[in-house]
Amino acid sequence: MFLKVKKKELIETSVKTSLGAFSLFVGLIFPVVTLCVLVFEALPALEKFGILKFLTGKTWDPVAEVFSALPAITGTLLITFIASIIALPVSVGIAVFISELSPRALKPVFTTAVELLGAIPSIIYGMWGLFVIAPLMAEYVEPFLQETFNSVPVIGKLFEGVPTGVDALTSSFVLSIMIIPFMSAIVKDSFEMTPTLLKEACYGLGATKWEVVKDVIIPYSLPGILGGTVLSVGRALGETMAVAFLTGNVHQIPTSLLEPLTTITVAIANEFTEADSDLYLSSLYYLALILFVLSFGLLMIARFLILERLGKKWKTNI
Repeated sequence: MFLKVKKKELIETSVKTSLGAFSLFVGLIFPVVTLCVLVFEALPALEKFGILKFLTGKTWDPVAEVFSALPAITGTLLITFIASIIALPVSVGIAVFISELSPRALKPVFTTAVELLGAIPSIIYGMWGLFVIAPLMAEYVEPFLQETFNSVPVIGKLFEGVPTGVDALTSSFVLSIMIIPFMSAIVKDSFEMTPTLLKEACYGLGATKWEVVKDVIIPYSLPGILGGTVLSVGRALGETMAVAFLTGNVHQIPTSLLEPLTTITVAIANEFTEADSDLYLSSLYYLALILFVLSFGLLMIARFLILERLGKKWKTNI
């Protein structure tokens, strides 16, 4: 009996130690090591251009070995912002339909169908966007937008230029389709955490389904909606192949949604093998460091400022 107890304690201690080591590696050691490697590789560019000059400069010239990150940062934030604006209402609509309107027997079908979109490789989205969406955007959608908003002040400026389909608008649209499964899944789970008694009380007072969704479910689930949005933004920031086909990889700050641009990930993917000097390669590592800080910062915000509040809210209502 004594040996059995000792053996059981030994197994439990071994499992706890192993799981703790894995958690420590994934949660702390790996990010710190990655950050250190990026900083070390980016040191030549850091010493050459500094922080402020690299972040605010507009020139990316490998021949003259002058590099700056503002066009890539602007492109990354621009298409991520537009993609999130497109994806948010669609994701909320999908979540409302699945959680409140869909017949119970069909809920697993619709849920699985939406989740399968997240399993499609990003390069498939990129090829589909290039060969299917880009021609449609260039021939029909973008000319229509130009004709519609041409005389509208400010907004008309956003659609100036030659419609090619390889631009910020098409990239944002394809990227929004990619993040919809992640966002809608989180929003749907948030909706389903709304207490049934609360909804039934509203129905008992004569509220319609739309009124319950608008005045009860969405306000109650707002932290979850914000959390899903921030997490999806973090996912969109690091996307590469889906937008590599559609941005044009031009290092410029676009003044129109119909102009080509580049993002941090696209610049790294397209130019990493072409870097023929230490400074060029170091500048690409510098871009990777900026992307790491942006993504990690957003995820930390989502984890501690939004999801923690959501968890406390749920525990309070259980």
